[in-house]
Amino acid sequence: MATAIRSWLQNTLSPHATNDETGINPRQQVLHNPAAAVLYEQAIRASKGCTVCSSGALAAYSGVKTGRSPNDKRIVDEAQTTAEIWWGPVNIRMEPQSFLINRERCVDFLNMQDVLYVVDGYLGWEPKLRIKVRVLCSRAYHALFMSNLLVRPTEAELADFGEADFVIYNAGAFPANRYAEGVTSGCSIAIDFARGEMCILGTLYAGEMKKGLLTLLMYAMPKAGHLPLHAACNVPLSEEGGATLFLGLSGSGKTVLSIDPSRKLLGDDVTIWTDDGIVCPEGGCYAKLRDLDREQQPLIHSAIRFGTVLENVVVGRDTREVDFSSTTITHNTRACFSLAALPRGGAAAPTG
Repeated sequence: MATAIRSWLQNTLSPHATNDETGINPRQQVLHNPAAAVLYEQAIRASKGCTVCSSGALAAYSGVKTGRSPNDKRIVDEAQTTAEIWWGPVNIRMEPQSFLINRERCVDFLNMQDVLYVVDGYLGWEPKLRIKVRVLCSRAYHALFMSNLLVRPTEAELADFGEADFVIYNAGAFPANRYAEGVTSGCSIAIDFARGEMCILGTLYAGEMKKGLLTLLMYAMPKAGHLPLHAACNVPLSEEGGATLFLGLSGSGKTVLSIDPSRKLLGDDVTIWTDDGIVCPEGGCYAKLRDLDREQQPLIHSAIRFGTVLENVVVGRDTREVDFSSTTITHNTRACFSLAALPRGGAAAPTG
């Protein structure tokens, strides 16, 4: 990320592990950026509802929460950022002390787990636009989800990753303290921009992590002079022609429309408009799967393979085939896959 943004993002963790400041206990088994095959093994062994589909994708179940919980999302109101946030029914205030209660609850829960998953990755392909993100979680499928969504560091970049700009503490299997000020249920998703941290309690829905990063970009990018858009973007395969943007709320069809066999996908959900051109900061896609049809959406269908996470889909007991038409669990069935799963996906430089 540019210096203009790093000046307000407080560094939080030491490289690749934990330290006294975070409270995370390094004596447990820590799997740092594990391979997909390792995460499959861990998920099948330890997570109820995880199974391998006939296509090779990993199907996971998020429990009671099968979608986001916007009424339980909070932004910390503190002196450094309070004047820069549009407070209201979307951006709901939380006191710093309540955030620290959530944070300590997350840390305590993560310390009690036999295995801690640590995923380091980037929001942004270009080094000067990158935000270094670290995810701490107790579910293997959450780690795989974020490995797909973030831009993956090379081995050399990972060795030199250093301190993260933004840290997600995902203790979604543990409820929030409902008696903390500003917390109104057992679910709480809280972001502190000044600390550069996000805490998740009371929901296993993986999309909360993605939405938290979208919120971060919507706050950070304007401060660096860039325009963030909730939009997908694709470009021509040749140098002729321009980029096409698909703006819309979640579930409005951005992914389906932007993954076009005749064009190159830059990103299916978030686009940043800079002075140098257009960039998409994510390393993966988050596609809705309801009524997915092989003939109508061949590229999305072919991306559902080994390494892809399917959330809350119905899987045949004997065949292990996914029933994309079933809404037995939820209408909000999802897939998270790396851009590398598409024949033409991703970009490492701005497109003018």
